[in-house]
Amino acid sequence: MAKNFKRPSFANGKGALKRVLGLLFKHYKGRVCIVILCLMINSISSVVGSFFLAFIIDDVINPSLQFGSMTAAPFVLFGGVFSSTSLNALNALFVYLGIMLSIYLVAITSSIVYNQLNAVITQGYLKKVREEMFNNMEKLPIKYFDTNLRGDIMSTYTNDVDTLRQMISQTLPQLLSTCLTVLVIFFLMLSRSIWLTCVVLFAVIFIFLVTAKIGGGSAKFFMKQQKAIAKEEGFVEEMMNGQKIVKVFCHEEKSLSDFKEINDNLCDVSYRANKYANILAPIIHNIGNILYVLVAVFGVILSLNSIPNLTIMGFEPELKIGIAISFLTLSRQFANSFNQVSQQINSVVMALAGANRIFALLDEKKELDDGYVELVNVRIDENGKLNEVKEHTGQWAWKHPHENGETTYTQLKGDIQLIDVDFGYTEDHLVLHDVSVYANPGQKIALVGSTGAGKTTITNLINRFYDLADGKVRYDGININKIKKDDLRKSISIVLQDTSLFTGTVKENIKYGRLDATDEDVYNAAKIANAYDFITRLPQGFETMLTNDGANLSQGQRQLLSIARAAIADAPVLILDEATSSIDTRTEKLVQDGMDKLMKGRTVFVIAHRLSTIQNADCIMVLEHGRIIERGSHDDLISKKGTYYQLYTGAFELE
Repeated sequence: MAKNFKRPSFANGKGALKRVLGLLFKHYKGRVCIVILCLMINSISSVVGSFFLAFIIDDVINPSLQFGSMTAAPFVLFGGVFSSTSLNALNALFVYLGIMLSIYLVAITSSIVYNQLNAVITQGYLKKVREEMFNNMEKLPIKYFDTNLRGDIMSTYTNDVDTLRQMISQTLPQLLSTCLTVLVIFFLMLSRSIWLTCVVLFAVIFIFLVTAKIGGGSAKFFMKQQKAIAKEEGFVEEMMNGQKIVKVFCHEEKSLSDFKEINDNLCDVSYRANKYANILAPIIHNIGNILYVLVAVFGVILSLNSIPNLTIMGFEPELKIGIAISFLTLSRQFANSFNQVSQQINSVVMALAGANRIFALLDEKKELDDGYVELVNVRIDENGKLNEVKEHTGQWAWKHPHENGETTYTQLKGDIQLIDVDFGYTEDHLVLHDVSVYANPGQKIALVGSTGAGKTTITNLINRFYDLADGKVRYDGININKIKKDDLRKSISIVLQDTSLFTGTVKENIKYGRLDATDEDVYNAAKIANAYDFITRLPQGFETMLTNDGANLSQGQRQLLSIARAAIADAPVLILDEATSSIDTRTEKLVQDGMDKLMKGRTVFVIAHRLSTIQNADCIMVLEHGRIIERGSHDDLISKKGTYYQLYTGAFELE
């Protein structure tokens, strides 16, 4: 269970959007440019109808009044190639329709290209984001997973990535298309009538004010919604993993109560977010309707009173009826464009909230590894000299480069020393106080004590899952801070109390300890752990597929596979953290013989509450509140009649 549920602080939305776009152009710059070009073509084609409407009305439908009126105003888009003065009404109609049809055909083609490229870009982008997230997650220290809920992390891969999918595939193209459409329409409106354009701009200012007020409230709650979703997923994941415990202790009502509280909070922030979002679109839509009426009224007034029409190309004698009618369509498209933007605000906010969480994961500090001593294969010649080789020999050495350019080799033996170690998971609370442990090669060291005494913490420090507050840990005389972490951990096998089996065959799970192991190595490891017999009785033997953390096996069988995995690694140092706690007494006797074979010639650290399994340890250390209070062999500690004696016999004295 996580110790601290606090997630890292998030970057601002502007920075998140910049990074999203940066990654997009980094991987798909050429394709994105093609998409933008296609969107530009579609934006222009979307207003072609209203652009040519005025020409058709004035030059074809009503030529007796205004035919030839376009002499001074050749087609804006085609640089005057066609002029209505050189065409009769019917020919003009065919020319206009032909031009419109050509543009629409180009738009259809660009739309097909855009949709195909957009699908490729979106899925490829999400693939790369997930790969970067997983790659970075694999490099994070154990502390990160100790302090964050697994469900919360999973929510980053699912919900938060999905918000990016929607933004990349729909929201950004829609916003870009809308912006381009607005620019084209605005230019066309200025070319039609500046007076009517001013009416439209007045309404646009009002739309901006409404959007800023309501959209701001919506954004705030959509960001809260993303966090609330992650919190709920984290809680559900935790309850699912602990469902047996929930039922054993009849904790259903309390779990339901806690879930309702979290779910009610999610419902509340989602309601508030969608309340703002749902009222914004109708308000802007109705502002657009009002704008439509205002443009119609002002257009009729200007046309009937023969008021000179002002455009970016100069003055015209009057505002023609065709211009006024086409302007109605333009104003409606203009208002609808802002309505579309308002509808995308929610998606943008949710995507940026999701992007913040994704980048928070990507920005997590990776596990530092300043080591430079490597573990290499060696051969020992007749003179006892260590010679580095590339092939696997079963003999290892630490390759230690020095500042003077010299490189020395130290044979891997498994000599572990913790010297005056102080450690705390947080700076203000030490877990270990002045702990010293000396394990010579081949020795079996047992750590006992009450829960929370610091036994597992010691083994975590040997693996360098955490760094010390003070003191040193030496491995074969080398400070482990100088050893590369991957090489350090390759030399140590560990069997935990909680087993972890992955989706795959039994053979693959055992080979997880050493990926280059042969089938014969797998069979031998299974025999050492006394797992061979039960594996061969499985439906497909070693090829039996395991899923859901080996749910089709008993707890004892899962632990045996974990022990076999450690056996195949063949490391000189072995850590057994309550390795036999889940095995019944009969199975324990079978395993003990295999464990003795496995431990032979290795330095072994054993954490056990079942003290009968550690009587043959070379040294037993008793911890209490992070300090070693007793150490010695089983017989020595029994004779002292101290804490170990009380733990072993159950003869606790009342103070």
